[in-house]
Amino acid sequence: MSSDGKSPLAARFRGFLPVVIDVETGGFNAKTDALLEIAAVTVKMDDEGILSLGESFHYHVEPFEGANMEKEALEFTGIDPYHPFRNAVDEKQALTDIFNPIRQQIKSEGCNRAILVGHNAVFDHDFVKAATSRQGIKRNPFHPFSCFDTATLAGLAVGQTVLAKACRAANIPFDNREAHSAIYDAKRTAELFCYIVNRWQMLGGLEGIELG
Repeated sequence: MSSDGKSPLAARFRGFLPVVIDVETGGFNAKTDALLEIAAVTVKMDDEGILSLGESFHYHVEPFEGANMEKEALEFTGIDPYHPFRNAVDEKQALTDIFNPIRQQIKSEGCNRAILVGHNAVFDHDFVKAATSRQGIKRNPFHPFSCFDTATLAGLAVGQTVLAKACRAANIPFDNREAHSAIYDAKRTAELFCYIVNRWQMLGGLEGIELG
């Protein structure tokens, strides 16, 4: 921790705490379609500037009242929203239980707020924002419009934009049978994000770049 109370993680990303989010949904419209799964993976950074995975959180989510669920979307994810063994919780509980530890890490790292990291991040960001608004949660820890997109970063770093292909290009194991589970995809996305940031760091990182 530096004299101004910022950790290496806070200093690296201009006061932002990167948190990887993945959602599984009942369609593509964040305002009308159900949020069915949400997973979050935090990251940590050592004194050498190397990122690694931190804590992970995962919830199956009950469709909100009146939620739309497209048949094709459910077939794609393999989710049965009303399966008795899903142990689903309502949106407000899922978001609250994810936001609280994120807020705690923001404080402990000396960050200003969290920034969402996702693969095609706008999709996940829109669903989180829509659910937060729908549930009347006033303190969303994430930046309201900025995010880090690993599809874009992977296109630059390894020449691939599909998550499975980008992971394999980065020598991160990827099992297609496990894909489209929010926690599995979030962890692979987090590993990919760490790989890209760490590779940049090993190539010289921010040395010589004036931060402000």
